[in-house]
Amino acid sequence: MVFVAVAGLISSCAKTEKPLPIFGQREVVNGDTVYHKVANFQFVDQDSAFVTNETFKDQIYVTDFFFTSCRTICPIMKTQMLRVYEATADIPDVKLLSHSIDPEYDTVALLHDFAKRLGVSSDRWHFVTGVKDSIYKIAQTSYFATAMEDKSEPDGFIHSGAFLLVDKEQRLRGKYDGTKEEDVNRLLVDINRLRKEYE
Repeated sequence: MVFVAVAGLISSCAKTEKPLPIFGQREVVNGDTVYHKVANFQFVDQDSAFVTNETFKDQIYVTDFFFTSCRTICPIMKTQMLRVYEATADIPDVKLLSHSIDPEYDTVALLHDFAKRLGVSSDRWHFVTGVKDSIYKIAQTSYFATAMEDKSEPDGFIHSGAFLLVDKEQRLRGKYDGTKEEDVNRLLVDINRLRKEYE
């Protein structure tokens, strides 16, 4: 029943809607507008496979930042990201990418178990770990998201609950509150809007 409702949301997008905005700074080079893009990255996923920008070549993806021991917003975010995973099950050019902001604790083996408990496939949803500073930097400079250590927080970290929508050129096209069902509903509609730009 939930899936039917979500599918309805995705298909309800009107063909006449304007393209989604492109986030970040832009500059004109030789008459062409150059937009902000996600920086080059290399992390390791739950199957010990390297995940880079090339992993998402010709793909739209939704990304977020979390850690498995988080007791505050992460469980809500994962429930909502699971909705996105299920709603895009039959859309081959949409993938998910979740970065752990606690790589010392969130080992590959632990992320593997975490994904297995969620019942998700690594070919569609990558849970990645890597060098802590690289994860924090890409959050802040590529995705304009908060992710850092903060000893004053109950779990020792602070991060935004944002879901970020990235297009096939690795440009940021949307930002949504992953703790709010209505915002995730908007994300699902925007995924379809973005796909129409490539038709």
